Amino acid sequence: MKLPTFLRYTVMLMIVLFGFFLILDRWVAATTADRIYTQIDLIPARTVGLVLGTSKYIAHNLNPYYNYRMDAAVKLYREKKVQIFLLSGDNAHRSYNEPWTMKRDLLKAEIPDEVIVLDYAGFRTLDSVIRAKNVFEANSLVIITQQFHCERALFIASHKNLNAICLAVPEPRGFAGFKIRLREVFARVKAILDLYILNEQPRFPGPKEPIFTKPPLQQVQPEQPTYSAPLSPLLINTI
Repeated sequence: MKLPTFLRYTVMLMIVLFGFFLILDRWVAATTADRIYTQIDLIPARTVGLVLGTSKYIAHNLNPYYNYRMDAAVKLYREKKVQIFLLSGDNAHRSYNEPWTMKRDLLKAEIPDEVIVLDYAGFRTLDSVIRAKNVFEANSLVIITQQFHCERALFIASHKNLNAICLAVPEPRGFAGFKIRLREVFARVKAILDLYILNEQPRFPGPKEPIFTKPPLQQVQPEQPTYSAPLSPLLINTI
């Protein structure tokens, strides 16, 4: 039994469209591959570590995406790969606060409060990345998230001339991971539309709240003896 002509054309169009989406998906991956690291000991040191937020719990169970990001953030700090954290996430209402949840867990891991900066307006990846540059003036950073998310975040960063690399942390496998990855295909298409056609901007674009800190630890030169008056310590602007 033959399908009606309209239905056949509809199915063909959907197949062609999804194939085009997959091409865009692979384009995003290919253009960011050289800036993604999977081993902490190999990643270059950067001043700021941008942790992209996600829910800590899913249906009252711990979210492994969250746990992997936070574990990696702690290790990066202890290995002196980052000096300060910018925790960016959704704070849609009083009972849901991704940045504060991340901060609380970093404090439990004995990360100093003074090296933690919160961005409560990271409602989506585009907002988090653009605000990192435009609001917090973090012009050299390492993003901490899963690889599929790294690729989209770096794609946005590159379009906005933000010098960024990414630490790709582990991600769950199985059907749940497949659903997330499938959704990512459409998220990348939306990101391309936002950047190249719609010129989307963060929901809250400012005001500026720059992060002041010293260069990455592994690049700091030994102090030279001097007889001049001591300099005032650098300040870190916490939010």
